[in-house]
Amino acid sequence: MTEIDAKSTAQKLYGNRIRVRACGICIENGRVLMIGHRAILGDTTFWAPPGGGVELGEMIEDALRREFLEETGLEVEVGKMVLMNEFVNLPLHGIELFFLVKKIGGELVLGQDPEMKSEEQLIQKIEWMSLDEIKSLNLSEKHQFWQKYGSFDEIIV
Repeated sequence: MTEIDAKSTAQKLYGNRIRVRACGICIENGRVLMIGHRAILGDTTFWAPPGGGVELGEMIEDALRREFLEETGLEVEVGKMVLMNEFVNLPLHGIELFFLVKKIGGELVLGQDPEMKSEEQLIQKIEWMSLDEIKSLNLSEKHQFWQKYGSFDEIIV
């Protein structure tokens, strides 16, 4: 499977429709948990907080707990919503709801997207990153969420 094939599959799965996404901001020891994804639209690794699509009939907080477990191996408690973001870069269009989350169990592992074949996985890396590390990434390499905040304290308030 080539990278072009994986991008095409991802665009078919996630594109050309509006997706509601639940995303979690997990901060520990001055670092936030981030997932490095194979880029769907560009050519570089794309870093974003864990999260994913809400399924029909699924409550948003349940979707976030499921996504965290699938992507990171961690069980989380969902806290307050800190941001709603609309992402539009066709063929992708997402309504993203960001919540603070607290780790309550599990062990950190590099997870997967169950809807994708093993050779098509978008999840490539998982890291605890400082805000300085996130800020040092090019805009195309990180979720636009990080352009809205200058510190973790601004998120937690």
